[in-house]
Amino acid sequence: MRISVLGCGRWGSFIAWYLSRRGNEVLSWGPDGDGSYRILKETGRNEYVSLDKKIELSCDLEYAVKRAEIIVISISAQGLRGFMQRIVKYPVQDKTFVLCMKGIEVETGKRLSEILVESGISSDKIAVWVGPGHIQSFVNGVPNCMVIDSVNEKLKRGLVDMFRSDLIRFYYGNDLIGTEIGAAAKNVMGIAAGVLDVVCVPLKGPLMTRGAREVARLIKAMGGNELSAYGLAHLGDYETTLFSPYSHNRMYGEMLAKGQRFEKLAEGVATSKAMKGLGEKYGVDLPITRAVYSVCYGDVSDDMTKCRSVIEEMFSRSTKTEMYE
Repeated sequence: MRISVLGCGRWGSFIAWYLSRRGNEVLSWGPDGDGSYRILKETGRNEYVSLDKKIELSCDLEYAVKRAEIIVISISAQGLRGFMQRIVKYPVQDKTFVLCMKGIEVETGKRLSEILVESGISSDKIAVWVGPGHIQSFVNGVPNCMVIDSVNEKLKRGLVDMFRSDLIRFYYGNDLIGTEIGAAAKNVMGIAAGVLDVVCVPLKGPLMTRGAREVARLIKAMGGNELSAYGLAHLGDYETTLFSPYSHNRMYGEMLAKGQRFEKLAEGVATSKAMKGLGEKYGVDLPITRAVYSVCYGDVSDDMTKCRSVIEEMFSRSTKTEMYE
């Protein structure tokens, strides 16, 4: 199968590495002048993977799109709409699109698959690939489970059967709304976990349970299955996001609480803003999301004391039943 992976950062470079090992003809695309692409082009490797020589590298987007039967996209979520405007200039009607990225568009609250549909891609040609696992573990042979979801049952099953291996056990997703919202929201919980690691409050257990519960409420309000919050895309990804030293979002929260800057991409920052908007739109109580938003965007991001005050505020909320709607 001819596959083009658009985006050659941390996750994109791993996907190219993985899909090539599955016997596919893989091209890894990155924009000309981009540091991640330049390093791969010059050395064939980055800090995460060493690419097989049979993986083609190109900065020609038109070529990357036209050659592919399957187009995998792995870029920053907030840049997806503009990126799709470039892609649909080329003939893509017969292409399958797989989104290996997690986020919600801040300006619109749209899920990433919705952005593709609004860009002119048929929903039957779109799938999402999400779930737990860090590249550093995968390349060392540590297996994990992930999920592929789509409104197209045949497409979903075909991709799972094509991509599965002893390294990644795939499951068929059955709730695209819940899969996408859950996958994006787990990054918000990762930032909260990083803050907790600094202020030394042993609340990761409650964060896991209450975080999943508030995401379940949002998924249900948006028309999805609330049980999806307890699946691989969200709760299943918590160990990777809330506890791992490799998690960008957990590290962002940790450095934020220390008053330091984190220079790499942490999708949970923008997602906290998007989710806050969705909570207001659908009338859903999202206390953890609001707390993360306040430390990322408000005036409480100066130091540990102010981050602790946000946590204390959450404990002063009125008492509710555990599974309140």
